[in-house]
Amino acid sequence: GLIGKAITDLCHEKGISVNYLTTDKSKIKNENNYQGFYWEPEKNELDANCFEGVKAIINLAGASIARKWTKAYKEKILTSRVDSLRTLHTAIKNLNPKERISFISASAIGIYPNSFTDFYTEKETNVDASFLGDVSEIWEREIDRFQELNCTVAKIRIGLVLSSEGGALPNIANPVRRYLGASFGSGEQWQSWIHVNDIARMFVFAMENNLSGVYNGVAPNPVTNKKMVTELAKVLNKPLFLPNIPKFAMRLILGEMSYLLFVSQRVSSKKIEKKGFN
Repeated sequence: GLIGKAITDLCHEKGISVNYLTTDKSKIKNENNYQGFYWEPEKNELDANCFEGVKAIINLAGASIARKWTKAYKEKILTSRVDSLRTLHTAIKNLNPKERISFISASAIGIYPNSFTDFYTEKETNVDASFLGDVSEIWEREIDRFQELNCTVAKIRIGLVLSSEGGALPNIANPVRRYLGASFGSGEQWQSWIHVNDIARMFVFAMENNLSGVYNGVAPNPVTNKKMVTELAKVLNKPLFLPNIPKFAMRLILGEMSYLLFVSQRVSSKKIEKKGFN
């Protein structure tokens, strides 16, 4: 995926070899510093050779949330995260590693409650009363189980990842390019964003510094949805003249997934900065 590719590129720049897991046998490569291994998390199957020489595991597995949330797809969003973690847990348990393994897993800022006023740090214990909140809570519970093994466990709660290569940014920019740019709802909902290169660097930083605990994967300056759209219009040199798009309209088009456009989570990056990450 988008973040995995950026992490791999960064590791190779640093001379770190990467083994990767894929459910698609056609994507398996066998190069000096880049080796693919097959796994099938739904069946709890994994090629144990993937662990040879491995000192750190980065887990990014999980189906995209940016698709219509049908009942079947909601199930896939959850099981893709849980099954992959359980497959890894079983494999590492059977491996019984003598040396401590650094286990760094993605989570999401979707765990934080929807709020226009709160500023969330990793100490927050309340969970958003939504499908995303539920998924994030179950996801993190599965990640915590790796503490039973010989692993140092870090969770990185990823915000809105910005990249011209994919993810959210092209989807936000395209309507602006077509003179259809507008804020959603009040436009005052907070969006805690981060550039793809920074989130990749954060995962590698956590790995190199053997971090444990929870860290927010966001930039220091969250912006409102209105500010985000206004900045994009400025950069693309396009006018904004349409009225804000109401919730009911997006609900008709996207169903429950429209929640992503209106949820507000203002999230702090101070904890990882205090560890020395810039």
